[in-house]
Amino acid sequence: MNNTDIFDKDINPVLEIASNEDLEPLVGYLKKKLSETLTVAEAYKLHEPTHVEYADLIAKEIRDMGGNSFANMYRGGQGPSYHEMVCDVASKIKAPYNKDKDVEYIENSILETILTKALDDMSDADKAKIMEEMQGVGGLSKGGIATSAFITIFRSGGFYSYQLTLIIANQIARLVLGRGLMLATNATLMRTASVLTGPIGWAITGIWTAIDLAGPSYKVTIPCVIHTAMLRKKLNALQCTECNAVIPDETVKFCPECGNKIAA
Repeated sequence: MNNTDIFDKDINPVLEIASNEDLEPLVGYLKKKLSETLTVAEAYKLHEPTHVEYADLIAKEIRDMGGNSFANMYRGGQGPSYHEMVCDVASKIKAPYNKDKDVEYIENSILETILTKALDDMSDADKAKIMEEMQGVGGLSKGGIATSAFITIFRSGGFYSYQLTLIIANQIARLVLGRGLMLATNATLMRTASVLTGPIGWAITGIWTAIDLAGPSYKVTIPCVIHTAMLRKKLNALQCTECNAVIPDETVKFCPECGNKIAA
């Protein structure tokens, strides 16, 4: 795949190894913007909906959405770096960040800010329900239901950090695209389906509604950054080498999806 010479180290490597299903929401977000150019690209016309064939164009288009056409003329025909774009989104949702930190660190600050706001607006009963659903996947030790308990889980990385990020990304997809993410092929994640549309989903809806979306590009850039951050979390989580399913616990010996033995 080489549809463009424009490459960004912070987004291209993530998108270019993602699946068609993983890329589908990003394409949906981009198509919401009237000024998008992805759908007129030759590679898109030839291969859609096989998005993996033009993942590099998706990455370029996301960056283009992060700047305006006039500014992009002075960047050699390309948008701001993905790092600049993530910093801009962090500023927009009032997430604390240091522009000298790497992209993953700033993405995590964005996700943590959204998660904290959502949990702070929820009752203890609702938090307990989410904790119960997450524990049901296996391996998660019982703990308190304070917001800080969830933030500790999020910061620990791995499957549960990915799972919490997935809840955020799924709800944003529902709000912007009118549909959730494609999880039907992963039974492990579907066991937490109730929290994807339950209280935490409602809280995220409130946060999204409260964001000042003046400037239509934010309706694209914010969802794209959140989704890309979710894909990065997925890549960093333990995955089955046969079917790429995310493994819920490091103690699991066999993949719950295909039965493949997990390497020790």
